[in-house]
Amino acid sequence: MDKATGTTAFMRPINDNPTEVLLALDRELDHEVNLVLYGRAALCLGFSDAPVEFGTTQDVDGIIRLSQLPVLMEDNGFWEAQERANLLLEPLGLYITHLFSEDQVFLRPEWEQHLVPVLRPETCWLRLFRPHAVDLILTKMMRGNDAQDMDDVAFLVRKSSVTRAEMEVAFQQVRMPDLHELRDAFKRALPRVREILDRSGSIDS
Repeated sequence: MDKATGTTAFMRPINDNPTEVLLALDRELDHEVNLVLYGRAALCLGFSDAPVEFGTTQDVDGIIRLSQLPVLMEDNGFWEAQERANLLLEPLGLYITHLFSEDQVFLRPEWEQHLVPVLRPETCWLRLFRPHAVDLILTKMMRGNDAQDMDDVAFLVRKSSVTRAEMEVAFQQVRMPDLHELRDAFKRALPRVREILDRSGSIDS
């Protein structure tokens, strides 16, 4: 289980780009929308004491659950709110970017059962969540052994109680798009992620 909680995260000043982006979207909405964050926005807002550089990311990425997809695709109000928010954020170089359906992202089959509420920033209409640390680590393997992504994996391992054994199960179960380049990326990332886990001591005895 992850150690980080949204409650402690409220103690941090709100001075990061993901907060600015999400508050801009929230102001443009007029109805409730659930949004699962991933990428550095999820690390910045979903964990206490995240490094300051996580807050400098210029975009916010999200995962659309398959169970949510039909309703959200027909929700013109949401997409229009996103467009308006992006226009307002453009002078700042910020934006809400990729919203991927869950079958486009490396995740465990039961990932949705382990979602963690994200309690900052305080919003009126947005209900924010992030994947469990195990699933976030999987998402960080989509670009192979990219240096920044591997730094993020190291952060996730430090901030959670994820074990090598738990990740090995996830490596066997992971669902990924049937694309050759993504499967190659996973293979390239695998030894590096295992090395990070071993170095952290996150190994079941």
